[in-house]
Amino acid sequence: MSRLQPHARSIDLREMGAAKAAGLSEERWRHLERAHIVSQSDPWLHTRNHAAMLALALRQHDRREALGQVLRLIVAAPGSLSGRYPHGNTGRVATGLMTPMPMPPDLASELSK
Repeated sequence: MSRLQPHARSIDLREMGAAKAAGLSEERWRHLERAHIVSQSDPWLHTRNHAAMLALALRQHDRREALGQVLRLIVAAPGSLSGRYPHGNTGRVATGLMTPMPMPPDLASELSK
């Protein structure tokens, strides 16, 4: 069941594609974070995003991030289904699991269209 509007879904797909194509890890993380922000209301896309974050953390041998992503994988779908997710949260371990964050202005603008 998807709660994402088609426009939000296209933003998510664009950001996930950009993450996959990015050459630098920092750029990959930035695109994955942006995809996370827009995917949180969709259980499948939200979970897929955390799986991609886990894969990147494992490639970087970042144990802390990887363990945090495992936890987030477990709670992503239930959080999306229940509507209990922090709006604007980037999905990274350095950010609290339930900490709301301001949405990047360009994403907010795109989503309001």
